[in-house]
Amino acid sequence: MPSLPLPSAVDLARAQFALTVVWHFLFPAFTIGLASFLAVLEGRWLFTGKAVYLDTYRYWLKVFAVAFAMGVVSGLVMSYQFGTNWSVFADRTAPILGPLLGYEVLTAFFLEAGFLGVMLFGLARVGPRLHFAATCLVALGTLTSAFWILSANSWMQTPTGHTMGADGRFAPADWWAIIVNPSFPYRFAHTVTGAYLTTAMIVGAVGALHLLRDGKNPRARAMFSMAMWMAALVAPAQLVIGDMHGANTYAHQPAKVAAMEGHFETRSGASALLFGWPDAEAGETRGALGIPGLASLYLTHDLNGTVRGLNDMPRATWPTNLPLVFWSFRVMVGLGLLMIALGLASLWLRWKGRLYDAAWFHRLAVAMGPSGLIAVTAGWTVTETGRQPFTVYGLLRTADSVSPVAAPAVAASLAAFAVVYLAVFGAGIWYLLHLFNQAPHVHEAGPPTGVPTRTAGITPAPALDAPAHGESRPALQPAE
Repeated sequence: MPSLPLPSAVDLARAQFALTVVWHFLFPAFTIGLASFLAVLEGRWLFTGKAVYLDTYRYWLKVFAVAFAMGVVSGLVMSYQFGTNWSVFADRTAPILGPLLGYEVLTAFFLEAGFLGVMLFGLARVGPRLHFAATCLVALGTLTSAFWILSANSWMQTPTGHTMGADGRFAPADWWAIIVNPSFPYRFAHTVTGAYLTTAMIVGAVGALHLLRDGKNPRARAMFSMAMWMAALVAPAQLVIGDMHGANTYAHQPAKVAAMEGHFETRSGASALLFGWPDAEAGETRGALGIPGLASLYLTHDLNGTVRGLNDMPRATWPTNLPLVFWSFRVMVGLGLLMIALGLASLWLRWKGRLYDAAWFHRLAVAMGPSGLIAVTAGWTVTETGRQPFTVYGLLRTADSVSPVAAPAVAASLAAFAVVYLAVFGAGIWYLLHLFNQAPHVHEAGPPTGVPTRTAGITPAPALDAPAHGESRPALQPAE
């Protein structure tokens, strides 16, 4: 019986990066939207004076602190892999990607780090308006971080504004063209909107869970109502943004779109395939079931438009895993359509005055809780696996980007990463679920206050205003 071939160092390095990026992306996809949600909650509290918004803010602030910390930790690991597993890629793209990632640190990370402590612990110290400013700046920091990261990723998808030396290294020629490359505006809008929907699904699920337990809880009502407004307004907009992003991808990465659609033959009036299994060896999608003309309509905006198939493109440019690209795209689109349906149903129930007492709808919202995380993960899978076999599309192949590290060494680090990530982030997710299970109540405490935690070095700062022995620090009083 022939033995199965062992995976190569390239495959193992790709698997390791996929493991770390999937774990990491779960948290920014949540915290980008959650930071903006917190800013809206605190703004509504300041504008209306209603304590229900402050209580809801404090409830979600605890969640944000945990999710943000896990996102930072998981993100740090990814940058090290550029030097360990992908040193050739790092060397050749450093003049482009190095400054872009540096700008992310100098702007977004410093902004978040500078005001996160005020946001988490400063309400009783700096006053409501200054605290609100800190919350808004943290939300701005998350969006700024997304801006630079997605600019760097988009340049790898649609590289422009560079020159290439004789040694194969990229060099900047036009920074504006590099930062605002052809796919960046669409990818940025699509990803950020997906993050907002991810937050809306989670917040809506938690609100619905507590409405099933106590339909009169005003804090559960507030978070559920706001989440359903977000779903109703943003999910349809995401469909339009996704269509524009798809047309842009078709113009610049036709092989990726052909893999997404499962098209091997170039056709006019091309069908949008609902099901099937792309077979690269046979050059066809087996068991295909589709809607005639629909793919031509949304790709060319012409029902009889011609859509290129994979067979009209060099085989060396085909994505390396056609079924993964094909089915990840369908998971993303299918969940997006369910979010639109959820938002439209919420509008109907709101109009009927039954948004807070329709138990069937609350159960549906709970079931949809993880849908945003699954959808953004599927979308990111389409983006990254559809770009293969290149790291810089059309210019630098993945096989030429890997470090000269033996497969056993990469396999050992991959196994270690899998165990550590499962333990650490599994525990973190369990704790987040524990927080979700706690009902939001009046005078919600928020993150703990008191003596600051000393994280490094030796400083007298925590002791400057520490209470004397036997005394207690006054509790933070919630504003009414």
